[in-house]
Amino acid sequence: MNDDTRPLYLVSACLVGLCTRYDGATKENPKCLAELRHAVWIPVCPEQLGGLPTPREAADIAGGDGADVLIGGAKILTKSGVDLSAAFIHGAEQVLQIARSQQVDGVFLKARSPSCAVTGTIGVTAALLRAAGIPLTEF
Repeated sequence: MNDDTRPLYLVSACLVGLCTRYDGATKENPKCLAELRHAVWIPVCPEQLGGLPTPREAADIAGGDGADVLIGGAKILTKSGVDLSAAFIHGAEQVLQIARSQQVDGVFLKARSPSCAVTGTIGVTAALLRAAGIPLTEF
């Protein structure tokens, strides 16, 4: 729990410079870092929290969006066809548990991610957090 007066956010780890992307790279985002300058923040990577290694094969949502993955109506498949849906769902659940336990003010997520996208095809983690009523911002 955040004991000071600054807002508390979870943030996609790749946005703050950690090498957590599927390819082992980072997507450090200056706008996100500027938003976090006066906040307390906790970096998270849903895919790593779901048990996936870094680097890992690229994956995407097939047959729907993140909300559909959560109810079994779509899947997360790697380029070679491996189903990673269970790992993505588990990672999303872990992020939700952290968000609730820390009573975050919101979550900053990476755009165009099968886990984190908020706009376009919503990612698995974003869909779960949105359903829980947690404010989301995409970078």
